[in-house]
Amino acid sequence: MIKENTAVEIVNKRKEYVVQGVSNGCLAVAREAKGSTIIDTEGNTWIDFASAIGTLNVGHSHPKVVAAVQAQVEKFLHPGFNVMLYDSYIKLAEKLVEITPGTHEKQVILLNSGAEAVENAVKIARKYTKKQGIVSFTNGYHGRTNLTMGMTSKVKPYKFEFGPFAPEIYKAPFPYLYRKPEGLTDEQYVDFIIEQFHDFFVSTIAPEMVACVVMEPVQGEGGFIVPPKKFVQAVAKFCKENDIILIADEIQTGFGRTGSLFAIEQFDVVPDLMTVSKSLAAGLPLSGVVGRKEIMEVSTPGELGGTYAGSPVACEAALAVIDIIEEENLCAASEVIGAKLEAHLETYKAKYSYIGDIRRLGSMVAVELVGDNKVPNKEAATAIAQYANANGLLLLTAGIKGNVIRFLTPLVITDEELAQGLAILDDAFANYGGK
Repeated sequence: MIKENTAVEIVNKRKEYVVQGVSNGCLAVAREAKGSTIIDTEGNTWIDFASAIGTLNVGHSHPKVVAAVQAQVEKFLHPGFNVMLYDSYIKLAEKLVEITPGTHEKQVILLNSGAEAVENAVKIARKYTKKQGIVSFTNGYHGRTNLTMGMTSKVKPYKFEFGPFAPEIYKAPFPYLYRKPEGLTDEQYVDFIIEQFHDFFVSTIAPEMVACVVMEPVQGEGGFIVPPKKFVQAVAKFCKENDIILIADEIQTGFGRTGSLFAIEQFDVVPDLMTVSKSLAAGLPLSGVVGRKEIMEVSTPGELGGTYAGSPVACEAALAVIDIIEEENLCAASEVIGAKLEAHLETYKAKYSYIGDIRRLGSMVAVELVGDNKVPNKEAATAIAQYANANGLLLLTAGIKGNVIRFLTPLVITDEELAQGLAILDDAFANYGGK
């Protein structure tokens, strides 16, 4: 029998055997986790406001997910969908067609990761349109593969010295209301950005060259930037008028995170293709592309797929997740959680001069920390997150300049867990002080 490593041994061996390029916000070692609470190997309790970067909307080790996974493991692990069919892949594809926006005919491909889903969505769009250009947005994030790095805005740590990147990628302007120029109303600013978006297709790339526009309905790594509805609808209208495939990247926003099953629903837009992952399978690697049948079916056998794509174990977990979201009314719970977080953050404004913007859609909540004249305050965000991650609260930062603290609590978080987490957050802000 192999002796288990102690927490200290694990940390030391991590430094010795695992690349430093993989970051760790917290160096405690997990022993077990339920709901929104993790217990480490030393018996310490951690409240989870990170959800493994937004993958655990139904919480850690939900009993229904665990039961579904255990039942599947007893049957078989992996026949490989492109070698032999299995029912869970088909059931999940059917379910995704049913629950995603739009009544049109759709088809699905299942994959492993969010970046892989984005890559395949782009492949499908290019195959269908016979065009090559990809348009993403400033401040956007789509993954760490070569193609998705090129689509991503934040250079450090995601792109620095990893080039050259894939060609034919262009970044259009994206509205950021908190950072709008002085003297413009919100409405004037949105109209200005829409005009810039249209001009982009004159000065940077012609619509006839563009296969797809890829948009996060709420920008994740960019700092939880929520675009105005008018802008999203203008993008969708432009795409439709110019035979451009609109791809909604719902990898972080999907499955109840924003108060609706998918964030794009709140903008009254139906995308041509949608990428899903993260909370789809409660922590197991699974992603997908869902889209219009006439677009999806253009690829011929063998052109799409992957060795582990659509794992039967992950598919069973995903089917359980979708049931849980409906049965436990987690979309409504998301809005309640988000409102509580927002109200709590608002109380900080009177205490701390560096509280800038507080923004959210559902329970996708962020606070932007700034200095004078809205200068990004990365120091404060880093210090507060580090204190939290050392004192029982798992917390993430975000933003192109690293000055945003983001909140991604499981949607099953209890009032007690939320209160415990917010108490630690209070301590973290107080520890940094009113600088």
